[in-house]
Amino acid sequence: MLVVDDQAPFRLAAKAVLRRLECFELAGEASSGSEAIDLVEELHPELVLMDINMPEMNGIEATRRIVSAHPDVVVFLCSTYDVADLPPAAADSGASAYLNKERLGADALRTLWREREAGFSSV
Repeated sequence: MLVVDDQAPFRLAAKAVLRRLECFELAGEASSGSEAIDLVEELHPELVLMDINMPEMNGIEATRRIVSAHPDVVVFLCSTYDVADLPPAAADSGASAYLNKERLGADALRTLWREREAGFSSV
């Protein structure tokens, strides 16, 4: 998994969750959408946990570019938005799911990973 967020505390929290999951391994981390695009090219992760709001390039645009170039890469968008308040482009970005940052945990990641091909979903 590649963890993408402009805030280091969230990246640390995501890495702590990953350490408790045998089915996921941290491939790398990025602090911007453009850095994420470069790291996907370099590391070829199966899963990207992508923050929506970041400077330079937001997560929705980065997701669009990653999925376009690498259709086999699964992207879960994450932010503090309620599902009803997501930007309209989120569901059309190519992301498989949305995860509210407050719900980040082992169970949520496992559930979204199992349901990744069912269409845009959230927990």
